[in-house]
Amino acid sequence: MPLHIVRNDITKMKVDAIVNAANSSLLGGGGVDGCIHRAAGPELLAECEKLGGCETGNAKITGAGKLPCKYVIHAVGPRWRDGKHGERDKLISCYRTSLKLSKDNNCESLAFPLISSGIYGYPKDQALKVAIDTISDFLLENEMTVYIVIFDRKAYQISSKLFADIAEYIDENYVDEHTDDRSDRIRRLNAIQEIDFSCDAAICEEDEADELLAFPMMAESKMLTLDDALEQIDESFSEMLLRKIDEKGMTDAQCYKKANIDRKLFSKIRSDKLYKPSKPTVIAFAIALELPLEETKDMLMKAGFALSHSNKFDIIVEFFISQGKYNVFEINEALFAFDQSLLGA
Repeated sequence: MPLHIVRNDITKMKVDAIVNAANSSLLGGGGVDGCIHRAAGPELLAECEKLGGCETGNAKITGAGKLPCKYVIHAVGPRWRDGKHGERDKLISCYRTSLKLSKDNNCESLAFPLISSGIYGYPKDQALKVAIDTISDFLLENEMTVYIVIFDRKAYQISSKLFADIAEYIDENYVDEHTDDRSDRIRRLNAIQEIDFSCDAAICEEDEADELLAFPMMAESKMLTLDDALEQIDESFSEMLLRKIDEKGMTDAQCYKKANIDRKLFSKIRSDKLYKPSKPTVIAFAIALELPLEETKDMLMKAGFALSHSNKFDIIVEFFISQGKYNVFEINEALFAFDQSLLGA
């Protein structure tokens, strides 16, 4: 774990294996295929020549030549015709076969391009969904770090309807934190003055009441130590997380995998009740536990965070929670599309 979406050149990824979007001859071609062969050098082609090609939907593994990885997995994706000729099943098979080859060769990290989404014409939003769904299903049962590597923005596209829905939700809820006209400032100033006046009145009443208290009681109240105060602190983020996992009847592994969180990070959280996580980590666990918005805000507060309508990341997360959509991988698709940080480790 987990699944990352990154912008990079796949030939520069320092992982155990990269996947090549190959053609059936395995002898190199255009696009990603050509880039990988050029970066790997003639050793890769010499090894591919011995494989006798590969069928669509299947994959074969070789060494990596001059690349910084150990292996290249050559996956032959389908050419898009109309979606009615088994293209989706063949694309799923590419990912599953590549993941299995990676696991069989003891790889701990693997990088994919978006197979078939270039010159093979597979619609980019559908190619992305197949990739996310197939890889995330694998990661729920296996420990591995997987990357989907996007070379440029043109190579990445989520559903146009989803993008439009999120964009509309952002437009309706986004508040520019720097927008501050004179009437707003006056209204806030008046509110603060009213609060100060109320507090002053309350303090006066408390002072009068204190004079009526017996001296022994005053002395006892002053004996409250720092340790006593610390013992009154509410449950921490870690304690709330573990409690919620138990309440949901989940195992630890089920939770951290659904959250797209690394096992080692979860172990740190479990062993330290005062662990301070990042905001994306907190939200990832709230998503994995399928917490409603108010409970998500409560979990964030335990870690010292809050949701804000002046933050597009927060608004996008709120959009999915309000829709009852709790797939962390789908949320990350959208966050990446809007140039936001991703959930998980």
